[in-house]
Amino acid sequence: MALDERHELDRLVASWREWLERHDALSAPDVEELEGHLLDRVDSLRAAGLHDDEAFLVAVKRLGAVDDLSREYARVHSERLWKQLVLDDGPDGGGRSATSGDRDASDAPSSLPRRANGLAVALGLGVGAGLAVKVADLVGVDPTFFLRNAPILVLPFLAAWFAWRHRPPLGALAGIAGAFAIAAVVLNAYPFAPGTGTGTVAFATDPSMTELLAAVHAAVALWLVTGVAYAAGDWRSSDARMDFIRFSGEWAVYYLLIALVGGGLSMLAVAVFGSIGVDVLLFVGEWVIPCGAAGAVLVAAWLVEAKQRVIENIAPVLTRVFTPLFALMLIALVAAAALQWNLVDANRDLLIAFDLVLVVALALLVYSYSARDPLVPAGWFERIQFVMLAGALVVDLIVLVAMVGRIGEFGFSANKTASLGLNLILLVNLARAAWLHLGFLRGRAAFIRLERWQTAYLPVYVAWAAVVVVAFPPLFAFE
Repeated sequence: MALDERHELDRLVASWREWLERHDALSAPDVEELEGHLLDRVDSLRAAGLHDDEAFLVAVKRLGAVDDLSREYARVHSERLWKQLVLDDGPDGGGRSATSGDRDASDAPSSLPRRANGLAVALGLGVGAGLAVKVADLVGVDPTFFLRNAPILVLPFLAAWFAWRHRPPLGALAGIAGAFAIAAVVLNAYPFAPGTGTGTVAFATDPSMTELLAAVHAAVALWLVTGVAYAAGDWRSSDARMDFIRFSGEWAVYYLLIALVGGGLSMLAVAVFGSIGVDVLLFVGEWVIPCGAAGAVLVAAWLVEAKQRVIENIAPVLTRVFTPLFALMLIALVAAAALQWNLVDANRDLLIAFDLVLVVALALLVYSYSARDPLVPAGWFERIQFVMLAGALVVDLIVLVAMVGRIGEFGFSANKTASLGLNLILLVNLARAAWLHLGFLRGRAAFIRLERWQTAYLPVYVAWAAVVVVAFPPLFAFE
């Protein structure tokens, strides 16, 4: 075998192994065994006349879906798995003794160094996040303080978990810390309420809307900034960015499940203690819910990292269920707009609801991209996605027409300007995604271009969120 060919095969195998090692259900000997089977199949296929890259791809396919292998190993070694995930920290502080083993990390260009599962570290950081929220509450800050500062109080602990887990360089950590510091200063220096703060600035327009816009956009921007720690500082890598998108979707599913179970247990506790004459409602409302909501951010992150592939069997199913439904919803909105054009004169709340529908549609699209096998050709689901994209584009144009009409009639405000900017960004993103998606359906574009386009667009959202947080409060201080 030529040296270049051997190096390429080694690189492919190293990339496959690095991906496999992310799943804590498989120990180092398990990965070695699977790699041995893979190489045996590659050798057989090469002997049959296939090139190295072709032999590798066919061997991976014949070896079986890694999801199935992970589940099988978890079933056969269930006792070891649960000790590994929950009880036993192992020799290096977690479930697995070595993540990248004896191979050089340079063999896998986009590898993300990982430590062991670290349940104790995640729980400790979760307790820290809960205490940060309660300390702010005990100090007696204004309730609107939590509206502005919730991500600043909690997300640094998530960034610390990512830093411990993936070990980004110091420069990346300094940049993340700087972003949090700037956000904290900006959100707390502006006088969001009329007549408060120093200086002569008073918000004559709706202060609650400006404050809400700044808080929401700060949370979005800081979540994406936290992703730099998840990507081990390698934010220029489209693979690392897509990994963080995948993590975000899985984290949202876990957090929702934790919130539902935690809320149910809290209500049950209130009812049970109330039946014996003990009122714990105040304690649950003031301690359990705020501390639990903050701590669950870290617990959900640990669950995603520790049992990564298990939830990925749920989330893609959710996208396949909701994508056709959202496609039908968007078609219905377009039809209603065509039959009853006064939708463009709808009130602000309806336009905000339209924007939320567009954001959810884009989230479904991006997450389905992140969970999809890029080697599988386009099928019926991809055609439904294109219908959803086309419907979202038309709905976005309708909202833009309505926004321009409202601005012409009532003038600019923080809310209308934020909505206009968001819809313009969505329009460009959706239009380009639809064009690339159509090329993929027609066999003229590789699926990887769709992934790279969506991940490359993340900095645009961060930039717009930063503009809203920094520029909107002083810009709309007066009517």
